[in-house]
Amino acid sequence: MEFALVAAVAVAALIVGAIVGFLARGQFANSAILSAQEKAARIVAEARTQQKELILVAKDDKMRLLQEAEDEARAKRGELSLLETRLLSRDEQLDMRSDMLEQRDRKLLDREREFETSRQELARAQQDHVAALERVSGMSAAEAKAQLLEAVREEADRDAVRLTKAIERQAREEAEERAREIVLTSMQRIAADHTAEHTVSTVHLPNDEMKGRIIGREGRNIRALEQATGVDLIIDDTPETVVISAFDPVRREIARLALTKLMQDGRIHPGRIEEVVAKARAEVDIIMRQAGEQAVYDAGIPPLPPEIVKLLGRLKYRTSYGQNVLVHSIETSRLAAIIAAELGVDVQAAKLGGLLHDLGKAIDHETEGPHAQIGAQIAQRNNLSAKVVNAIAAHHQEVEYESQEAPIVQVADAISASRPGARGESVETYIRRLEELQAIAEGFEGVEKCFAVQAGREVRVLVRPEQIDDLSATRMARDVAKKIEASLTYPGQIKVTVIRETRAVDYAK
Repeated sequence: MEFALVAAVAVAALIVGAIVGFLARGQFANSAILSAQEKAARIVAEARTQQKELILVAKDDKMRLLQEAEDEARAKRGELSLLETRLLSRDEQLDMRSDMLEQRDRKLLDREREFETSRQELARAQQDHVAALERVSGMSAAEAKAQLLEAVREEADRDAVRLTKAIERQAREEAEERAREIVLTSMQRIAADHTAEHTVSTVHLPNDEMKGRIIGREGRNIRALEQATGVDLIIDDTPETVVISAFDPVRREIARLALTKLMQDGRIHPGRIEEVVAKARAEVDIIMRQAGEQAVYDAGIPPLPPEIVKLLGRLKYRTSYGQNVLVHSIETSRLAAIIAAELGVDVQAAKLGGLLHDLGKAIDHETEGPHAQIGAQIAQRNNLSAKVVNAIAAHHQEVEYESQEAPIVQVADAISASRPGARGESVETYIRRLEELQAIAEGFEGVEKCFAVQAGREVRVLVRPEQIDDLSATRMARDVAKKIEASLTYPGQIKVTVIRETRAVDYAK
């Protein structure tokens, strides 16, 4: 009973506690709600206060921005007004300038009309003046103009001749002494004896009986010798002499040597002839090679390719106007070396170009083309320097100079060829050259007489003094020299002298 009572009391206590806790919890919750409501009301009041302040600040900012915008707009309006004023002023100025230009254009048009009127009046006056001059002078305007132009042209020609003479005189004064020293020094240092060789060779026979043995039965020996050597044997009434004639000097030398050996041996028949000719040909090849090597050594040049040495040796048997070409080449090489040393250019190239400048003459009868071009091709094929190739090709001015050594070789060639006694000419060639010189000079207007003197190295031209004055005589000398250069081929140089003589004659009565 007691346990039940205790349990009932405990249950009642729990219920009462729960009720009291619930009530207490409700009061506590109400208290929290009231506190939260008060706090929310306070926050709302503070927010409203801040809102009012922000609204006031925003209104102030709005007013300030509006004021600034109005100020800026006012300033812009002022600037626009100023610009508008300036534009109006500029428009007024442009209008004024346009009016001024229109007035100026009108004035220019008026002046142009006045000028055109004046020009027409002047043209009419000029025509009247020309007509009056034509009536007075008896010449038309075209004739007077042509006469005036002719007078001006003659005056210009005289001035040109005077200027040319002044320039030539100055150039001669500056260059003649130096050039004379170089050329004379070169010629003095080269003194060599030359023997003229002919285009035919003669062989002396021990007796006239040898002629028959050379001819052989029915001429078989002479035919065999001519066929083997490529020459012509001339056996005539000349006592104890056989003449060997051939275009190729090497063939001529082979035939001479073979014929000499046959006469020494005494056995002359076709089989022996072929054998001796073969030996003579080999011997001449050796002689040419040795001559080429000796020429290279005499010129002081390093060893050259075998082909060039052999062709150089062939020049031993070649002559030009009676001058031995190999000896002439050696002399030209020495002259070119001295001139090059005096001028301070490539001595070795000038020396080699002078030695090989006539190399093409060794085969010019076998190859088409001028010997200068042939020699240049041979030098180029053997890898010689470009200066040497150009010196060989240009020594007759058939191509342009490409180095300073080329004209030096040409000058040395001319010195060696044109010195007194260096070359000889046949009588026919000599006479023909004199006649051609006189014919060239006589072809000019105003020439009275013409004489070729000093073996064709000078032409003296006598002119009519009433047709040719002093300046025209100078111009004629130059024109004659140029025509001779263009028309003739000759060694050295030809002097042209124009002589104008004025005679005054009167009689005492």
